[in-house]
Amino acid sequence: MNAALMSRNGPVAVITLNRPEVRNAVNTEMAVAVGRLLEEANDDPEVRAIVITGAGDKSFCAGADLKAVASGAGKPLDPDHLEWGFAGFVRHEIDKPLIAAVNGFALGGGTEIALACDLVVASATASFGLPEVRRGLAAGAGGLVRLKQQIPIKVAMRLTLTGEPMSAAEAERWGLVNEVVEPGELLPAALRLARCIAENAPLAVRWSRRVILELDDGSRAGEQTGWRINEQATEAIRGSADAVEGARAFAAKRAPQWKGA
Repeated sequence: MNAALMSRNGPVAVITLNRPEVRNAVNTEMAVAVGRLLEEANDDPEVRAIVITGAGDKSFCAGADLKAVASGAGKPLDPDHLEWGFAGFVRHEIDKPLIAAVNGFALGGGTEIALACDLVVASATASFGLPEVRRGLAAGAGGLVRLKQQIPIKVAMRLTLTGEPMSAAEAERWGLVNEVVEPGELLPAALRLARCIAENAPLAVRWSRRVILELDDGSRAGEQTGWRINEQATEAIRGSADAVEGARAFAAKRAPQWKGA
């Protein structure tokens, strides 16, 4: 089974995270597949907008596959394109609008995929969260850089430091989500939004998006300081005893024993 799929709906490409048996958690295979499909859609002149969603009706993406990481099976990155970031997506700058259709849990990296998108449509049953601190980690795939840009900083602090999830309704209230719909209406709503964009002049859309995101030579200029500090934090935490304990405790389904180091 392919870890990610792509279909076409007129001028809209739909990329589906396709590991529903593990709540669409991201492993190396999925990161490679998503990154390559995103490149394919970006290079197709007939594609005017891209929707990303998850297979099944319970989970958009549960973040990194921590069991795969704990077992040494690989990281949730494309080894040939580390610059694309988590899931081959979060730092993969392309020139077409990205819409997340969040169909359930969007935890950790799932929320960070949504943060990397330009627009978010969510099912009423969806939820968002950055539970990394509960695993001895930090939200290093964009959560710490982008969340504070998209919602008030006090709300971002609560979500980040407690690790507690936020409902779709609350996410819409704070501006993290553009629209909340009933589960059966999720993909149609995302496609309507994408087609509305696709009806507009592509050059005007592309340049408007570039200006808003401060895209300069394929990177978001306004984020560079944040990413630099983020990388320092990730490096400090990655090799810690707590990070190792968090992954092991998760895999063993037990409470972690933190050492603060």
